[in-house]
Formats: sequence, structure tokens, C-alpha cells
Amino acid sequence: MIEFIVSHDGENWIAEKGDLRAEARTLAHLDQEVRRLLEEEGTLRSGAMLEVLMAFDTASIPRWLHQYQQHYFNRILRVHG
Repeated sequence: MIEFIVSHDGENWIAEKGDLRAEARTLAHLDQEVRRLLEEEGTLRSGAMLEVLMAFDTASIPRWLHQYQQHYFNRILRVHG
């Protein structure tokens, strides 16, 4: 499983993993951008399937909310090459 950290800058969703960065206005488009990045990098090969954990960056949630909400959302994206 590959892990990306997801955040929102007020306009776009952003997924980051080391030097890899994808951004898009919607989560559906972000999924497409992550898939494209993995193909370009050579991680996603033709006929293969990868699971991508997209973990929300909890640092972007106001501190006072942490006691009520340990995470905003986490999701698993399955991409096929």
C-alpha cells in the first residue's frame, strides 16, 4: 500500500508523498491525478492494481476539534494499470 497525505488549501485538494504532489478541485479529479503520477513514476504498471491510502492531514484540523474528531477522513483508492 502506498500512502499519500491529503489536505485542502481552501481551493484545491492536495495529495503528497515525498516529492510527488497532485492537486485538483474535486476528490474525483485528485484520484485521477494520483493515478497519473503513479503511472509516470513507473509505480503503476499495466495490468497491476495498487491500493493507495489517502490519509487526511490532521494538522489542518483546528486543535480544539481533535478531541471530538481524530481524523477528518481517510480513504483507500484502488488504481488499476
